[in-house]
Amino acid sequence: MNRGEIFARDNYRCVFCGQIFPQEELTVDHLQARSRGGDRSGGNLVTACMACNASKGRQRLAHYLAANPAALSNFRIYAIHVWKRHLAAIEDEIRRVRREVRE
Repeated sequence: MNRGEIFARDNYRCVFCGQIFPQEELTVDHLQARSRGGDRSGGNLVTACMACNASKGRQRLAHYLAANPAALSNFRIYAIHVWKRHLAAIEDEIRRVRREVRE
């Protein structure tokens, strides 16, 4: 899928803050980074606004979501096109991150 198709699929809504933006203020975020084996398929890509994507930076998604409850809540609501295996892996990693923080 190309960027425009990802944005349209996600209704021009950032999956992290939940706000709707014009296309020129949006970016595409890989849930599983390409450097970690992720691909460019629609099930691995989501719409993110520039501010949220910059805030996330190069952090692993689970670390970013574990530290940002509002982003996690929005992600669970709006990232409906993400592959189930990615969602399950992200939720597992969030649980691990939270356990590590408590210890």
